[in-house]
Amino acid sequence: MAILGNEDGHAMTVLKMSAAEVSRFDTLMRVDRGEIRVPNAMALLRLERRQIYRLLERLRHDGASGLVSRKRGRPSNRRYDDAFRNQVIGIVRQHYADFGPTLAREYLADRHGISVSCETLRQMMMAAGLWKDRVARRPRPYQPRYRRDCRGELIQVDGSKHWWFEDRGPQCTLLVYIDDATSELMHLEMVESESTFSYMRATRSYIERHGKPVALYSDKHSAFRNNHATADGDGMTHLGRALHALNVEIICANSPQAKGRVERANATLQDRLVKAMRLEGISSIEQANAFLPSYMALHNQRFAKAALDPRDLHRPLAPQENIEAEMVWREQRTVTASLTLHYNKVMFILQPNPVSNALARKRVEVCEYPDGRIEIRHEGKALPYRVFDKMRRVNQTAIVDNKHLDAALEMARLIQEAAPHHCRRNNNEPARSSQSFGMFSKDVPETLGKIDRRTLCTPKLKRGPRLSAKELVARGLGEYVAPRANAT
Repeated sequence: MAILGNEDGHAMTVLKMSAAEVSRFDTLMRVDRGEIRVPNAMALLRLERRQIYRLLERLRHDGASGLVSRKRGRPSNRRYDDAFRNQVIGIVRQHYADFGPTLAREYLADRHGISVSCETLRQMMMAAGLWKDRVARRPRPYQPRYRRDCRGELIQVDGSKHWWFEDRGPQCTLLVYIDDATSELMHLEMVESESTFSYMRATRSYIERHGKPVALYSDKHSAFRNNHATADGDGMTHLGRALHALNVEIICANSPQAKGRVERANATLQDRLVKAMRLEGISSIEQANAFLPSYMALHNQRFAKAALDPRDLHRPLAPQENIEAEMVWREQRTVTASLTLHYNKVMFILQPNPVSNALARKRVEVCEYPDGRIEIRHEGKALPYRVFDKMRRVNQTAIVDNKHLDAALEMARLIQEAAPHHCRRNNNEPARSSQSFGMFSKDVPETLGKIDRRTLCTPKLKRGPRLSAKELVARGLGEYVAPRANAT
């Protein structure tokens, strides 16, 4: 509690005093003014006469500040010394950094023989930054915001990984596109995983059906935001570059609560959609994608709201916009003097023609489509090419008379099948788990441990029987016979 001290001219002092100190100040001021006698003050304050006179002397000499407790701001006489506190904090930091004060106190007493109260340990841990009080641990409040006014102004996008088929099929991801103004499910697509190619296919289907929205509102998934941007590129993802060419904005939310509309829709779908597919006996991604349009119609009929503004801000594709050509994984490569270029450990050989011959030492674009097709472009024109895969395996050759060579080739083939050399391509290649066909769509077998070459092939490589001197001379190999053997 705060009161004002004595006024000296135009200066005024503000003091912080407890309720008991304020009551003591008021009583002593009445004694000093002669309104009450000292025995009355003794009864009111429950103090002895000597203490009353001592406090009056402080009040007359120092004013109201003389009545403030002189122990305030000073460490307690029962406080643990700094060496003990450092010892306790060192043990907690080393062994119990993620423990609460109560649990850490129990282990300190059981394993280290250190007895300290729970509140004292809590204060020590808070001062050392190992614990936060209840107010600091309270979750951040997120204020609700109004919906957008028009349909197509903001589309919230998210991927929900879940056991959508329960025990009837594999775990997969549902891509959800929901309108912020109406809570209408605009597009649903079941995919194997949340990847750039999956979002490219789903976004293309969305735009071809509804048109281009003003903006997409997503999380910080690597398909929408380059979380490891460097100075080498423009900082945009492949999907972001495609949407920028189509004049569609991407806005990344800073927290899941910011895009709560699509998060709540995911929770609803994980309950209702799972049960609906169970009743329909759906157990595969293909069956689910065929069922989703009819489910969306029923869902929107029950949960969709009317927009505040009846306008629809979706825009049709312009005649010059080619959405198929934009929704690709695009990388640049330099053509060598021999009209070759490398992409993902594959050599692409351009077909010689007047256009390709002029591209030596120049940059071209390698475009990989979500369905697995590869296209090499220069200034928007596709170039013909043929492929030389540097990771091609050694196949079994024709049977020959040399049995040792046959066994060696058989061993090489089995080793390559068990652990192919450089089975992985580039580390920054896109996820292609959902590609139906294409040059890189086939899954690469995992590398096994150390291979025992003695157990791979039959017949095994063994050294033949030792030939005698006469047999060597008979076969025309007399120069390899020792002189004493040749003399006999």
